[in-house]
Amino acid sequence: MRMDLSNLIGKTAEQPQAEAAAQQLSKEEYAALKQAEREDVWARVDATAEAVFKDSASMQAFLDFVVACTPQSTRNLLILYEQDPEIRHPRTFDKWKEAGRSVITGESGYTFFAEQNYIRKNGTPAIGYTLVKAFDISQTRGPQPAPEAAHEPEELLAALVEQSPVQMLLSDQLPDKVQAQYVPRQHTIFVRNNMEAATAFCAIAREQAHASFDTVGRGYTRQAFAAQSYCAAYIAAKKFGIDTSAFRFDKVCEIGAGLDTQGRRSFLSNVKSAAYTVSRGIRRAFREMEQQLQPDEFSVEAQPEPAKPAKAKAEKSKDNESR
Repeated sequence: MRMDLSNLIGKTAEQPQAEAAAQQLSKEEYAALKQAEREDVWARVDATAEAVFKDSASMQAFLDFVVACTPQSTRNLLILYEQDPEIRHPRTFDKWKEAGRSVITGESGYTFFAEQNYIRKNGTPAIGYTLVKAFDISQTRGPQPAPEAAHEPEELLAALVEQSPVQMLLSDQLPDKVQAQYVPRQHTIFVRNNMEAATAFCAIAREQAHASFDTVGRGYTRQAFAAQSYCAAYIAAKKFGIDTSAFRFDKVCEIGAGLDTQGRRSFLSNVKSAAYTVSRGIRRAFREMEQQLQPDEFSVEAQPEPAKPAKAKAEKSKDNESR
């Protein structure tokens, strides 16, 4: 009896055939294929960046993704967001293996920019990128990471002030409706006193973002980085559970409408970098607090030895007679 084996063998042969087809390409054809792939991915990155500036809701949705996703390059944030806004913690297969987690069989990865070291034609080392597949933590097996500790607004505000990159001073000379402002000439953030903790947090985070832009070579002016600092403050506040209901992004999108493709990516890169800087400072403050010696309600203290009972008079007399 003859048996049709196509259902059993055909599928397993597909991958080797694909690999064989790829091997048949010349070096030039393979390079052209990879170049076309890179151009396609970059076109998707640029299209996503343009879509982010469409309106206030679109901008807020992308910023929320930046909040929820682990720190990434701007290009990765954009290409990951385009593929699935629910991605939270992407890593390559090998990185998950190093972390002690395994990718679930059958899961498809996401297009991802991975850094790659290479040597230029002149012999100097450089860092480029290669397109690989990354997998979200939801696509892996392993112990679940511990949830981040929640903190009250007052605690978060204290941590923000503790790790401020520049001097902070209270002032009663600020204009109306100005809660805080960074003055570059004095490298100081002046802050209005007696605000609600959440309001103070958002205002100070915005000004710390401004201070992060005041570096050599940036040509810092307040107007040039106002929108980026505003968005960075939103990310930092949302990241730590501070109320962000007062934020609106219509003016931010108006600015984005006047930017070219590179300008939009640069804008989002500045937002991301400033937000990460502010967030790192807060986490550093809490880590330092945890390392300080604190009283322990479950401490084990040495118990005093029980007092020996006094001997009765009859026993004392007997002791004396024996002597």
